[in-house]
Parts: sequence; C-alpha cells; structure tokens
Amino acid sequence: MSKVFDVVAHIERFSEAIPNITNVEFLTDQKAGVGTRFRETRRMKRQTATTDLEVTGYEKDERVRLVSDTGGTIWDTVFTVTPEAGGTRLDMVGEARPYKFMAKLVVPLISGMLTKALAADMHSVKEYCETGSTGADEPS
Repeated sequence: MSKVFDVVAHIERFSEAIPNITNVEFLTDQKAGVGTRFRETRRMKRQTATTDLEVTGYEKDERVRLVSDTGGTIWDTVFTVTPEAGGTRLDMVGEARPYKFMAKLVVPLISGMLTKALAADMHSVKEYCETGSTGADEPS
C-alpha cells in the first residue's frame, strides 16, 4: 500500500509513472506534504500544457489532495489508497469548478477527453507500481 501511496503523493515518482508528464518544477523547497507547490508540464495530444498545483491534503498512506486554479477553473483531485484483497486499491476523484464564463462553456465540452486521460494516468500508475515501468520506454 505504501508503494502506491508514494507514487501518487510524491511528484517525482508520479512523473516517472505518467509518460505524458514531461517536466516538473518545484515552486517550494519541500517536495511532499501539505503546502508543496509545483509546476507540471504534460503532453496533451500534440500540445503541451503547464499547470501549477498545490498539495492541500496529505494523510500518509491514505490520501493526497491536489488543487489547481487554471483557465478559470478550480481543479480539485483526491487520490485515496486502501487495502483490498491482498493488494491495494487506488481511487481518484476529481472535480472541476469553473468560475469564468469561457471555462463554464469549455469544461463540459472537454470532460470526456479529461476522463479518458485520467483513466490512462491511473492505468500508468498501476503498471508502474506492478512492474516499475509504464511501457513508455519499450520500443513500439
């Protein structure tokens, strides 16, 4: 269970697990726990997107909460780790709260794409925890 938690709670490990994360820059001296802020750059289809995130909740081996205010929307994501049938269950709940006019129009339109991308992230975390690799290093 600790291994899965460490991957989602420590951005260095998370960025190793998610092939689409291309760069991470810490904005605080601390690298884990409440108050940690970092800038994440990731590939999204043929473009890149950069987002500043903050860890606003951290309960060791249980839960991590990340919040970002990007593009007129508050993005609030909680990862929860629980033991299950001799293994570990990782759940992610994300909420988008648009507060600007354009975001209120765009967020519903991109929700399907975001759901698919987040499912891929969760699959990559699972693969990374089980094998130490996401398959991104394998030749195609």
